[in-house]
Amino acid sequence: MASVTVKNIPDDLYERLRSVAEINRRSINSEIIVCIEKAVVSHRIDVDRTLEYARRLRRVTAGHRISDEKFSQFKAEGRK
Repeated sequence: MASVTVKNIPDDLYERLRSVAEINRRSINSEIIVCIEKAVVSHRIDVDRTLEYARRLRRVTAGHRISDEKFSQFKAEGRK
């Protein structure tokens, strides 16, 4: 098996990693492997399911039309 050395990990990142490893009852090394696996795995998108979700959402929101101005107002209010 290959080995990798990771240098200069910021202290706060290391502490978060250590904490998550502890919660998951893993060693830090095992937690790093899990993180790498999640990062490099390709996730296929189910196009039919995504389209059906978009169509359902469009049907549900069809009667709730708002103007661009109102949309911008709502966006600005949500950022406060």
